[in-house]
Amino acid sequence: MSPNSTPPRLSVVIPNWNGAHHLPTCLDALRRQSHPDCEIIVADNASTDGSLDLLARDYPEVRVVPLSENRGFTGACNAGMRIATGDYVALLNNDTEVDPGWAAAVLDAFNRHPEAGLVASKMLLFDQRDRFHTAGDLYRVDGRLINRGVWERDEGQYDREEYVFSACGGSSAYRHSMLDDIGLLDDDFFFSCEDMDLAWRAQLAGYRCIYTPNAVVYHHLAATGGGITASYYDGRNAIWLLVKNVPGPLWRKHARKIVRFQLAQAWQAVRAWRGAAARARLRGMAASLAGLPKMLRKRRDIQRGRRVSIEYLESILTPMPDDPAPRT
Repeated sequence: MSPNSTPPRLSVVIPNWNGAHHLPTCLDALRRQSHPDCEIIVADNASTDGSLDLLARDYPEVRVVPLSENRGFTGACNAGMRIATGDYVALLNNDTEVDPGWAAAVLDAFNRHPEAGLVASKMLLFDQRDRFHTAGDLYRVDGRLINRGVWERDEGQYDREEYVFSACGGSSAYRHSMLDDIGLLDDDFFFSCEDMDLAWRAQLAGYRCIYTPNAVVYHHLAATGGGITASYYDGRNAIWLLVKNVPGPLWRKHARKIVRFQLAQAWQAVRAWRGAAARARLRGMAASLAGLPKMLRKRRDIQRGRRVSIEYLESILTPMPDDPAPRT
């Protein structure tokens, strides 16, 4: 960017449901950003805890999208993204605190990586700031979603900028032009795995995801979600991810691993049947079956639009621990 050019705008969309106790920390950190042009949008899922009054009173600069019902993470984020005016759009959980240089680091990564449609931040735990939540997300060939580095102590092992499969939805950033191309989050997912679904569509369309360690976010982790709700949607949406996005040749190659992993998830839940979260996961896995016809219809459009080779997709998936190393 030349010295006289206008800096790009970053629109930051924050979904909120009864998160008034978290919003000040999140919004105050955004006020401290070194980047001069951040548009802040809070999409509120019909909160009843005074969130809207707080925003009107203390944060008049924030654009508020008041929804009449709880539309979940996907519905709120999509409502915010639809009105975003920035060249780039970031999703940020309401229970996060970003470093003052976060926005500038995200935009710098986009500027240096024109091939990237997504940027993943360095997410650390809010209360243990030397431990990771994720350094970019990965997708394993058997359908397992992986938060890279989760629970590890930060000892510089993820201080290198590199490609990952996805950006965690709690602090993901996207080119607006890419969203115009591939669409927003899938509203049918409601909550959980929606970020990985969008990343799959981006990867199939030829966009890369770059992780930058300079964009630092501290996350409370499941402060406004999780438990039974997360278990249900994790169980359902992980299957929908596979049905919608994994191309046929990869399905045929890794079918045994995929089925084995899903069966292991179900068996683990059965063994923990007395736990409400385990029962919720099983209900979610069962509920995925009802949505298969709709997911298969979406699959046809997604796979028809694939712009990259199967070999390329295989190369960016994470292998199983016992898979042989590829020949060089």
